[in-house]
Amino acid sequence: MTEPKRVAVFPAGTEIGLELHQALQYATWFTLFGISSAEDHSRFVYRNLITGVPFVGQPGFLERINEELVRWKIDYIYPAHDSALLFLAQHREQLKARVVAPELRTVEITRSKRKTYRFFEGEDFVPRVYENIRQATDFPVFLKPDRGQGSQGVRRIDSVEEYFSAGSKKDFVLCEYLPGEECTVDCFTGTDGRLLAAYARSRDRIKTGISVSSRLLKPPDEINRIARIINARLRFDGAWFFQIKKDAQGNWKLLEIAARIAGTSGLTRCAGVNLPLLTLYQCMGGPVEVEDNHIPIQVDRALVSRYQMDCSYDAVYVDLDDTLLLRDGRVNGYLLMFLYQAVHQGKRLTLLTRHHANPEETLRKNRIYPGLFDRIIHLEQGEPKSACIGKERAVFIDDSFKERKEVRKSLGIPVFDVDGVQCLFDWRA
Repeated sequence: MTEPKRVAVFPAGTEIGLELHQALQYATWFTLFGISSAEDHSRFVYRNLITGVPFVGQPGFLERINEELVRWKIDYIYPAHDSALLFLAQHREQLKARVVAPELRTVEITRSKRKTYRFFEGEDFVPRVYENIRQATDFPVFLKPDRGQGSQGVRRIDSVEEYFSAGSKKDFVLCEYLPGEECTVDCFTGTDGRLLAAYARSRDRIKTGISVSSRLLKPPDEINRIARIINARLRFDGAWFFQIKKDAQGNWKLLEIAARIAGTSGLTRCAGVNLPLLTLYQCMGGPVEVEDNHIPIQVDRALVSRYQMDCSYDAVYVDLDDTLLLRDGRVNGYLLMFLYQAVHQGKRLTLLTRHHANPEETLRKNRIYPGLFDRIIHLEQGEPKSACIGKERAVFIDDSFKERKEVRKSLGIPVFDVDGVQCLFDWRA
């Protein structure tokens, strides 16, 4: 079997970096690494994480990242931030791994909103841009950073006076205000320059510039037309996206283009089109086809907690009733997932129960393989569970406070209710 290619995502802790992890963590032909310059969420996600690299563009950055690329035999480096994308594209000939990015001209134009608007000047989807506030005939207008992302620094301006009181406008773009609906279009361009996919999705709820509630849309002809024009005039290679918003007359106008995946492109991935994976396959020279499930799909995102706890153990003792099997008869799939992870980490599993029937028969009835457990101990009523727990480093999981209290007082080992299992997971992949 061919050795998997090594792919490093940089910076690993951005929303884009975390989506790349989701998209690539199970890919057969790739081994995934993260590279981070900061203490961030990537350490809870990436099993192979390279830290201590200077921030992009800082003195020594290029030398240090090359050291790591060589040390870990990285084949591809996948940019996960606009500034990293631009820097890596500018220095691709000096880097010791192939940069997953289109040609530099495309990256430079799309990194700047001013350059983007000038490049597409004359197209009907380009918003009105004002060189100064005196040119503005209709208020409100919109002020946004030329190289910003995530809605950082954007501001609605309702008057000339408000504009002059808005502070420094250096490296900002002043353009028409677009009050209508907004959407993102995830695109994919083949090696021959053909646009193979354009998936539009709504931006129903936005938090800190990130779409946290989104629905996959059937793109109208107008959106497809804009996608084809952008694709024809810029040279992309693989995944990219653009954002558009309706003006006061209901016409779609361009907000920005990016030569990378979007943070919420997981919606397109779950519809059956894994854009980062297709991009890597294309980098390898393989044939690429785009085909989705044609099923309506929606995503709603919220904060997800990951835990890191100083708790070393070699054995897991777990209850059956109201723990592995819930009160309503369902199997606790979350706990079962943890038990399988524990097995793969070399932990010993013991089912410790006072179940009213034969535990093995009940497990089989619920399609749980009894061989998952190293031991199944069926206790008599009144027999303390602590008496069946060995002297090894262990954790105990049980829904009963009384049982947990008895085990903790008798043995001093960590005990967890069903809801506490999440802190035992290792989510790195």
